[in-house]
Amino acid sequence: MRLRQIEVFQAIYQAGSISGAARLLNVSQPNVSRILSHTEQQLGFRLFDRSPQGMHVTLAGRQLLPHVEEVYHKLRDISELTRRMSDNGANTIHVGAAHAFGQMVVAPTIVNFNRQHSGLQIELMTEHFATLCHLVLESEVDFVLAFGQHVPANLLAEPLFQSNMVAVLPPSMKAPQIVSLAWLYRQGLIMMQSNDPLGKVLHRALKNQKLSSAGAMQIKTYSVIADMVLAGGGVGVVDLFTARCYEHKLQVVPIADSLPFEVMFLSRADMPQSRSTLALKKCLKERCREIAMPLQQSA
Repeated sequence: MRLRQIEVFQAIYQAGSISGAARLLNVSQPNVSRILSHTEQQLGFRLFDRSPQGMHVTLAGRQLLPHVEEVYHKLRDISELTRRMSDNGANTIHVGAAHAFGQMVVAPTIVNFNRQHSGLQIELMTEHFATLCHLVLESEVDFVLAFGQHVPANLLAEPLFQSNMVAVLPPSMKAPQIVSLAWLYRQGLIMMQSNDPLGKVLHRALKNQKLSSAGAMQIKTYSVIADMVLAGGGVGVVDLFTARCYEHKLQVVPIADSLPFEVMFLSRADMPQSRSTLALKKCLKERCREIAMPLQQSA
């Protein structure tokens, strides 16, 4: 099978019809029908059964399907690589980031970076971790900034920054200069869910101190925790970046117990990083340190 025949086979399988495949490939229906007919004549067997409900892959086609999909994805990788190479020539970087990094880390870094690199275009997308990993694997973004946790084997995870989580308290609350996890627990702790990378650290620390997390309010988004503290719902534990966003509205207090977190730079292991990407990565690391410094000095 030639590459065009593989593309047509995959498109028909995805769309379930000749017309749908034609739309996916941006060609005419007769063109798709002609290539499919020629392919089946060459192979000596049918790839699809035709019915009023659409095209259904045959048993022989199903046997070919895993190999066809493998080649198809390789073709997509080649196409995406050439696009990225072209974009690099046009100075374009596609960045993905966890929501917590968008406002305090990535956005100001991009502004400053653009001032020093005229003509550079940077596109930013903020999403949750699973979506970000998918975007990198599909080469829709060049790299991702996320909190450290288990990543797919074909992603390269580079540590960018390490620190500890902090507490956020209502502005009028009387509190020690450094609070303990047990003290926070007694004040009505609002915390991350246990499947969150920072949440896992916090849940483990509570368990080690025999403090049940069953009664604690558990939230998925760090900024929502800070908003709930601001609304008088209790006290929270968040990352430094979220804390800095709310430092003029809430008390930000160090925690005596060690609650470490790590910022990771995620990229595809098989894709080289451009010079612009490497330079931007360095600036992001410096920005993380700048944000952390005031809070770390007060600890």
